[in-house]
Amino acid sequence: MVPSVNQPGAAAIPDVRIFDRRVARDARGFFSELWRDNDAQAAGLPPFVQDNVAKSGRGVVRGLHFQHPSAQAKLVSVPYGEVFDVVVDVRVGSPTFGRWYGYTLSEENARQLFVPPGFAHGYQTTSETSVVVYKCSAYYAPEHERTLRWNDPALAIPWPIVDAVASARDAAARPLRELPADWLPRLDR
Repeated sequence: MVPSVNQPGAAAIPDVRIFDRRVARDARGFFSELWRDNDAQAAGLPPFVQDNVAKSGRGVVRGLHFQHPSAQAKLVSVPYGEVFDVVVDVRVGSPTFGRWYGYTLSEENARQLFVPPGFAHGYQTTSETSVVVYKCSAYYAPEHERTLRWNDPALAIPWPIVDAVASARDAAARPLRELPADWLPRLDR
């Protein structure tokens, strides 16, 4: 992990950050560190307590998920394949409430996305298969898990693959305007 890159639009939603991973490539393939605690501390990232991994096929959408309370920050990496990754600010009182940010993460570009607490997160696999690895700053708490409709018309996220595959839970999620008020975190700044 190296310092955040200055990506157009990245500053449009404060605290969402992109990092480049160091990658050594040769005829055998590649080698990369997904995580170094000293680099993360230097970048001001929170401590992480849980690692998750998901393998998905082309067109699969996972999300948009968040926890409240017990909000999670996430550091998302794609060591295999490619995804279109999206974060949505769901913090009531935020000047960017309801705005989304999307970025392609892949094994080729070796980028990582830092998702701050208070953001819904999801992605769609754009390669034949993807492996997504992400660190979480709080443990998974099913009683606090919330789901925002991934294809909420008001958000108008341009998902790259129209014929998406979503879980029954994600397909049945409500749009942002219909989420109960007690599901949404408040901006603490």
